[in-house]
Amino acid sequence: MLPGMDLEALEEIRRLKYRYFRTLDLKLWDEYADTFTADAVGHYGTKVYGDLAPLEGREAIVAFMREKLSGEIITMHVAQHPEIDVDGDTAQGSWGFEDTVIVPAFKVLIRGAGYYHDRYRREADGVWRIVETSYDRIYESMQSLDDTPSHQLLANRWATPAADAAADAAE
Repeated sequence: MLPGMDLEALEEIRRLKYRYFRTLDLKLWDEYADTFTADAVGHYGTKVYGDLAPLEGREAIVAFMREKLSGEIITMHVAQHPEIDVDGDTAQGSWGFEDTVIVPAFKVLIRGAGYYHDRYRREADGVWRIVETSYDRIYESMQSLDDTPSHQLLANRWATPAADAAADAAE
């Protein structure tokens, strides 16, 4: 154990990042919003979206994710290898992550991995939140599901009944 390390803060920050990914993947937008400070900054960009200007403020970050991950888009993020340094009511951390995105409408599967770089702040209510987040991609790959004739999407939490019926008819 490192001398003077605030183990309670470390665990709260770990849970914060896990909640960030869980609420993103489950599209729980109000809970997702609560992982950020009001003045948070998000740096998101991919080969698909290109290099985007920083998203400034909780509302802008949530609106961006809500728009980009709407409809039947499926995401799953897994975080590991946290390295977190706490200094009083502020902290910074690095997280390895892997993500999978399935876009049924375009029959595309995207996989990737990288490292998140976050800054955190314990706010007046005693809750840790993300002040700034960004990531560096190690890789991102895209595969057409048309190239994988055996591929079947057996469950999709976000599918509409009409989409389910169309998928069943196609089988």
